[in-house]
Amino acid sequence: MINESIQSAVVPYRFVENAFEILLITSLKKKKWIIPKGYVEYSLTPFESAKKEAYEEAGITGSNETEQIGEYIAGKNDNRKLVKVFLMKVLEQDEDYPEKHLRKRKWFSIDEAIENVSNEQLKNILTDLKKRFIN
Repeated sequence: MINESIQSAVVPYRFVENAFEILLITSLKKKKWIIPKGYVEYSLTPFESAKKEAYEEAGITGSNETEQIGEYIAGKNDNRKLVKVFLMKVLEQDEDYPEKHLRKRKWFSIDEAIENVSNEQLKNILTDLKKRFIN
């Protein structure tokens, strides 16, 4: 069972040679760059649901930081949903995962991630994250 009024998402990140990177995935229909997200399942917390989506959509597992770093509105018109966004340090990246053949995934520098996502509120969340991790 899912809660249709709320979605949750993670911003998957890692450090490679002191460079801060964000993993983005493509949306199913329009193939836009997005972060892993989905509806919150009643049996799970928003963060647990977001971690489950991250595995299904991007094949990644990560830390249990459970830190909410923002919220944004996704969708248009009558299909708008509040998305709670959490930070997740990626610990493992599998080559085989449920939506492997439906989406692309790619690591971006924080600036490239900000440039490639289309939702303005998500851009603001990533910009705030950049200020936090990049001096």
